[in-house]
Amino acid sequence: MDGPDLEGRTVLVTGSAKGVGRELLLSTADCGARTAVHYHTSADAARDVAEQARERGADEAITVQGDVTDPESVDGLFAAVESELGPVDVLVNNVGDFAPAHWADLEYETWTRVLETNLDGTYLCSKRALPAMREAGYGRIVNVGYASSEKGLVDPTNFPYFVAKAGVLMFTRMLAADTQDDGITVNAISPYVVENSDEFPEDLPRDRPASFADLVQPLYFFLDPDSDYISGENVEVDGGWLPEDV
Repeated sequence: MDGPDLEGRTVLVTGSAKGVGRELLLSTADCGARTAVHYHTSADAARDVAEQARERGADEAITVQGDVTDPESVDGLFAAVESELGPVDVLVNNVGDFAPAHWADLEYETWTRVLETNLDGTYLCSKRALPAMREAGYGRIVNVGYASSEKGLVDPTNFPYFVAKAGVLMFTRMLAADTQDDGITVNAISPYVVENSDEFPEDLPRDRPASFADLVQPLYFFLDPDSDYISGENVEVDGGWLPEDV
């Protein structure tokens, strides 16, 4: 699919060594961006993605390590990107653990990890990216949510994930309002079940999970120069899923 021209733009996708983050990062490489592959522990996988990014047209591609739940680590990973590629123009907040178990069975450390990686990580990375974006008068932030989270989706299983993703979508709307005069847009992409998901329900919308390409479509839309008035929006990539029918 044809994407926007990102030549000269620096793109950072958190958690881009694997899975959805990897595919979103590579889709920006297809558009000629300078790409930063972020990882926490998957160094070898990140190097492979950076190599693929260069092969697919990235102007430059590097790897950066960091814990998105730690302010000092976030500052360090952004500093590394800025040193080698320049300020971050496009930030995709993709990192977010989940815990598919009953809330009462979760260890406290798991509860906090899910909340911190999804919500705190989005907050910390966005906060760190904003000064340079404001100075440049340009920025694109895309957060990864979860389908139906803003509708109050709740279940005893995976509860902290739903809470965190609802917070991510609230944060998206707030930040869009707070940056409306700065040349920055802030939007969200919220999938349901994706092709690399660990579990698949029996009844999938349209008889299949979302493909990576399905997620790239709204990303390209949000990054298109003609979408500069679109901010605070959330595109649910769920095939028309209604949780009420479950």
